[in-house]
Amino acid sequence: MKRALIILALVAIVGLPFVFRKKQVTIRNADETLVVITPHNEALRHEYTHGFREWYRAKTGKTIALDWRVIGGTSEITRFLESEYVSAFQNYWTRTLNRPWSIEVQAAFHNPRLTPDDTPADDTPEMAARRAFLESKISCGIDIFFGGGSFDFIRQANAGRLVDSGIMKLHPEWFKDDVIPQSFTGEPYWDKQGRWVGDVLSSYGMIYNRDALARIGITSEPRSWDDLENPKLQGEVALCDPTKSSSIAKAFENVIQQHIYRQWARLERETGKERKGLEKDAVAAGWASGLQLLQKAGANARYFTDTSQKPPIDVIQGNSAIGMCIDFYGRGSYQNTALRLDGSHGRVGYYSPPDGTVLSPDPIAVMRGSPNPSAALAFMEYALSMDGQKLWNFKTGTPGGTDRYELRRLPIRRDFYTSDFAQYRSDPDVNPYEGTNPLVYNGAWTGGIFREMAFVIRVMCLDTHTELVEAWRAIIKAGMPADAIAVMSDMSAVSYEEMNGRIKQALNSKNKVDEIRLANSLANQFRLQYVKAAEMARATQKAD
Repeated sequence: MKRALIILALVAIVGLPFVFRKKQVTIRNADETLVVITPHNEALRHEYTHGFREWYRAKTGKTIALDWRVIGGTSEITRFLESEYVSAFQNYWTRTLNRPWSIEVQAAFHNPRLTPDDTPADDTPEMAARRAFLESKISCGIDIFFGGGSFDFIRQANAGRLVDSGIMKLHPEWFKDDVIPQSFTGEPYWDKQGRWVGDVLSSYGMIYNRDALARIGITSEPRSWDDLENPKLQGEVALCDPTKSSSIAKAFENVIQQHIYRQWARLERETGKERKGLEKDAVAAGWASGLQLLQKAGANARYFTDTSQKPPIDVIQGNSAIGMCIDFYGRGSYQNTALRLDGSHGRVGYYSPPDGTVLSPDPIAVMRGSPNPSAALAFMEYALSMDGQKLWNFKTGTPGGTDRYELRRLPIRRDFYTSDFAQYRSDPDVNPYEGTNPLVYNGAWTGGIFREMAFVIRVMCLDTHTELVEAWRAIIKAGMPADAIAVMSDMSAVSYEEMNGRIKQALNSKNKVDEIRLANSLANQFRLQYVKAAEMARATQKAD
C-alpha cells in the first residue's frame, strides 16, 4: 500500500501540470503557420505568441501557430540566412533558369553594389544574377526576421533578402515624427523603402552586483564606461564576443562614439579652432582612445561569452561584479531573477551612461519569398499597433498587459508615452524621447567599419586574452607605469586609417584566407606588445 501511494504521488506530480495547462494551438491543428526567426528570449516569444494568436483570431477568425526558429544571436542568424539564400538561389539559377553556376555568380547575386539598369539584354552574368534575385520570390522558408540590431537588418535589406512588407502603405499615419520618427539621435528607425521597421528601443549600460563590488573594495557604483578599466575589477568583468552578438558590438561602438565626442571637445579647447575643422582629427583620436578603454575592459574580463544573456546571469549570481548588457537585461527579466534569489533588488543595480549610449531600434522585417506573406504583414501590423506595443512595457495582468512575463522594454511608438498609460506601465517614469544629454549617433564615423571594429576587438582582446591579462596584471602590480601602459595600448596597427584601409580590404576580400592572415598578423602584433609591456612593468617593479 505504501509503495502504491508513492507511485500515485509521483504520477500526480508528473501528470497534473499537463492536465491543468492551458490549451495551446499547435502547428498541426492551426489554420495557418508563421515562421519567425529571432534572437529574442523565451519570455518575449511566449508573450508574442499569446498576444498575436488572440489578435489574429479576432481579426481573421483563423487560428495561427508561430513556428519560432532560435539558432543563436543576430550574427548567427544573419550567417544562417545568407547560407540558405545561397543554396536557394543556386537551385533557382541552375535548375529553373538553366544557367551555369560560378563563384562570380554566387558573389554577385546578393551584392548591393550591383544595381540593374533598364537594359537587361546588356547584363553581364554577374548583373544578370543580381537582377534575377531581386525579381524573384526565392525563399529560405522563413516569414519574419524579428529582433536584433539595425546594422544587420540594413545589411540584409541591401543584399536583397528583405522585402517591402506593405506596412507603410497600410498604415502611413504611423510613420510620422509624432508616432515613429524616421530617425532619432542619429539612428534610423525605419527603412525608407519599407524593408524593415524598428519595433522596440534598446540602450546599453552596466549591470552590477553591489556585494561583489564591496568584496573587491569598490564603494562607488559605476556611472561611466570608464569605470570598466578600474584595476580592482581584474577578472570581475563579464563581456560578450562582439563578433557573435551584434547588440554588444553596438555597445562597444557607443563607447567609441562617446570618445570621439570627447576628443572633439578637447581639441576645440586646446586649439581654439572651429569645431567643424577638427572633426577628422577627433575621429582618429577618439577611435584610438575608445579602443584603449575597451582593451582595458577586456583585460579585466573574466571571459568573453558567445551570448549576451550570460553576463547578467553571472553578475546576479555574484560570479562577476559588473557586465555590459542591453538595458532590458539590466532592469528587466534578470532583475526579476535577483528578486527570486534574495527577495529584493537591493544587491543588483543597472546604469546606462546618458552620454554614452544611443537609443537603437530592434527591427522587424519580412523575408524575400515569405511562405505566408499575408500573415507576415499581419504580424508586422500587430507588432507596431498599440496592442503589440503595450506588451513591451505593460505590467502582467493589466488591461492589454502581458500574460506571464513583464518584458520591461521601451516601445518605439512615441504616442505610447502618455499619462493615460502610466498606471499600467512597468517603467512609468521612463520616456526615451525626453532623455537628457543623449549620445547622438554619427554613422559616418563608425557605421562603415562596424564589422571591422568587432573583428579588431575580438583579435585584440579575445584571441590574445591570456597575454593581455598577464600584461595588465604586471602593470597593476608595478603601480601602473605609464610607459608599459603606452606599449600595451599602442593602437597604431588598428588606427582609424588602417581600419578604413588594409583591414577593411582584407575583411571584404573574396578570398577568405585574407581575413585569416590578417587575424594572425594582428594577433601576433598585439601579443608582442603585451609581452613587452609585461616585461617593462616587471623591470619597473624590480627597480623600485
